[in-house]
Amino acid sequence: MIILGIDPGLTCTGWGVVAKSGSRLSHVANGQIRTDAKAGMAERLVELDAALTDVILHHRPDAGAVEEVFVNVNPQSTLKLGQARGVAMLSVARGGLQVAEYSTKLVKKAIVGTGRAEKAQVQAMLKILLPGVKLAGEDAADALAVAITHANMLGSHR
Repeated sequence: MIILGIDPGLTCTGWGVVAKSGSRLSHVANGQIRTDAKAGMAERLVELDAALTDVILHHRPDAGAVEEVFVNVNPQSTLKLGQARGVAMLSVARGGLQVAEYSTKLVKKAIVGTGRAEKAQVQAMLKILLPGVKLAGEDAADALAVAITHANMLGSHR
């Protein structure tokens, strides 16, 4: 089973793809999608959708998972994040996949063992869980963590 994880953001959206075979996980690919900050909101959302669609068409995942929005102090930032997340969910659903959603706390707990883990701890665990992985950046690492969380949740529902 191929699983796509997405860490949505308007400026930078991370994506990560893992393969699950039984209880074994392996890294397939990861990357970051950056939108043009000078472009209008609608153009940026279209750019994000097109890039995610390319990822889906290239890797042909069987499942998709998106990190939930956390509430920022700045409501404008929260709104922009929510719009990017909506586009990510739409892209995955349009690809014919069910969309799972996971909170940041749950993802950190699934990867590190505590919901209050730091980004560096998550990245260190990813290197243990996916030996030899080269992370394309923080957002790509977070997306891989979302994909792994979904893989683990699939296993726990059997």
